[in-house]
Amino acid sequence: MKRAASMGVFWCIIFLVGGGIAGGILGDALSAASVGNVMPLLTRHYEIFDIENIAVNLYVLEFHFGIRFAPNILSIAGIIAAWLLVRRVR
Repeated sequence: MKRAASMGVFWCIIFLVGGGIAGGILGDALSAASVGNVMPLLTRHYEIFDIENIAVNLYVLEFHFGIRFAPNILSIAGIIAAWLLVRRVR
């Protein structure tokens, strides 16, 4: 029973990430189009958080990692559409 619930969360996360990626790709594709003053607003990236590169040196192995979340409005719309799709499928 627990495995079925965890697979539901896994697929929910996959759908949300896929919706964000699809919205981001759509935003980048539409950024070249000039449809009045609306497109720059929809395709501008809004930085939510940014964790700079962190270096961990273990003298045998060295790691560098960081994360940045800066979606545009169409990415957020894709995440919302994916959330609605997941709720409808369940």
